[in-house]
Amino acid sequence: MGQKLKIAGWVAIGALAGALTTVQLQAVARGAMSPLPLEELQQLAAVFGMIKTDYVEPVDDRKLITDAISGMVSALDPHSQYFDAKSFREFREGTSGRFVGVGIEITMEDGLVKVVSPIEDSPAFRAGLKAGDLITKIDETPVKGLTINEAVRRMRGEPNTRVTLTIFRRDENRTFPVTITRQEIRTQSVRGRIVEPGYAWLRVSQFQERTVEDFARRLEAIYQEDPNLKGLVLDLRNDPGGLLDAAVALSAAFLPENVVVVTTNGQLPESRATYLASPRYYLRRGQPDPIRRLTENTNGLFKRIPLVVLVNEGSASASEIVAGALQDHRRATIMGSQTFGKGSVQTVRPLGPDTGLKLTTARYYTPSGRTIQARGIVPDVWLDETAEGNLFSALRTREADLDSRLNSGRELSEAERAAERQREQEREQARQRLEEEQRRNPGQRLLPEFGSDQDFQLRQALNQLQGKPVIVSRTATERTEPKAEN
Repeated sequence: MGQKLKIAGWVAIGALAGALTTVQLQAVARGAMSPLPLEELQQLAAVFGMIKTDYVEPVDDRKLITDAISGMVSALDPHSQYFDAKSFREFREGTSGRFVGVGIEITMEDGLVKVVSPIEDSPAFRAGLKAGDLITKIDETPVKGLTINEAVRRMRGEPNTRVTLTIFRRDENRTFPVTITRQEIRTQSVRGRIVEPGYAWLRVSQFQERTVEDFARRLEAIYQEDPNLKGLVLDLRNDPGGLLDAAVALSAAFLPENVVVVTTNGQLPESRATYLASPRYYLRRGQPDPIRRLTENTNGLFKRIPLVVLVNEGSASASEIVAGALQDHRRATIMGSQTFGKGSVQTVRPLGPDTGLKLTTARYYTPSGRTIQARGIVPDVWLDETAEGNLFSALRTREADLDSRLNSGRELSEAERAAERQREQEREQARQRLEEEQRRNPGQRLLPEFGSDQDFQLRQALNQLQGKPVIVSRTATERTEPKAEN
C-alpha cells in the first residue's frame, strides 16, 4: 500500500509540476514573480495522491483539481471566484441582464430559498408566486443544504423546459407544487417617473451592460414630459453594483467633463488607473455615446439640476462609486444610511474557452482619495427607513461583516468595540421584531416599495430638494470598520 501511495504521489507531483510550469511561465510573462513554494506543492500533491488511493470511492481528477482551485480562490476574499463552464455562463448572463429562468429575485432564509419579489410579467409572476414564499424543493431536490448559487443553477435551464417548485406559503400555512416553464428573462435595471410637478425619481437597481442606454432613455423621456424639472432623486438603494464602466458613465451624466470619477490601485500597472468623466473611460470601441446624446437632447439640464442620491446598506460597489464621486465633487446631497463598503475591483480573466477567474485586483478610491473598503459612503444627511425609525436595517449584512474581507489594517478603539457589541444587540432585537411583525402581518410587505407614495426616504429627499424640513435620523451613527480576524 505504501509503495502504491508513493507512486500515486509522484504521478500527482508530475501532473501538478507540468501545470505549474505553465502557470509560472504565464506569471513571468506578466512580471516578476516569487519562486514557487515547492515543499507546499509537494504536500498538495501528496494529499491529491492519498485521496486518489485511499478515499472510500473513486474521485474524478478534474473535480479534485477544480475544487482545489475554487477553494484557493474563495479563501482570498468574498468576491474572488473560480468559474467553471456553467457558472461562467451564468455570470455573463447576469451582467447582460438576460438569462433563462423562472424570473424571481431570491435570498436565503433558514436554509430555504425565499422569494424577495417575482419579476413583473415573468413566468413566476404569471404562476402566482408572491414575495415571502419559501421554496422547499426544486423538482425532486430538497433546498435544505443547497447554496443560493446551487439553487439558482437548478432553477435556470434551457428555454421552454419545465421546473417544479414546491412552495411553502406562511400566511396560508400550506405547501403546494408549482410547475413553471422557463423563459428568457430580461431584467429592467432602470425605472423612473415624475413624482411631483418639477421633480423626478430615477431608480437604478443594478449596473449591467444595458443600464447606461436605459438610463439615458429614461431621463430623456422624463425631460420630454417636463422640460422644466427643478430637481432629481437618484435612487441607488439596494443596488449591489455591477460594471465599472457603467458607474463611470452614470457619474459623467451629472459631472463636468474630464473630472475624476474614481481611481484604482493594485499590484499590476494596469490596476493603477484613474477614470475620468469622459467617453473614452466608459465607451467600448464603436459604441454610440448615450450620455453625450442625453446631454445634447436635454440642453445639459442634468449637468446642473439639483440632485439627491438615496443610498442604504445594500448600496455597494458601482453604486458607491457614483455616490462617492457626486459627493466629493459636491454635485449631490447623499441621503440615507451608510453604504455596504465594497471598495474592491474584480477583474475577470478567461482561463480557457469556457472557464474563468474573477479576481480582486485593486481597491478603488473616491476623487478625494477616500477608500470605502469595509467602510462605505457616509451620507450627508442620515435618514431612517420609516417615520417609525430603522425597523430592520440592523439585519443587513455589510462588507465589514464578511469573512476573509479586505481591510484597511486600522485598529479599533475601545469605544468602537463597544459600539460593535451594541450593534449585535440591536441586530438581535431587530430579528425578534421582524419575526413578530411577520406573525402579525403574514404575507404582507413590511417596508414600503421604493418609489411608492409610502416611501418615507423618498419623501425626505423631495423635501431636501424643495427646501422643506427634513426628518433626519436621531439615532443613526457612522459604523467603523471592525478588526479583521487573522
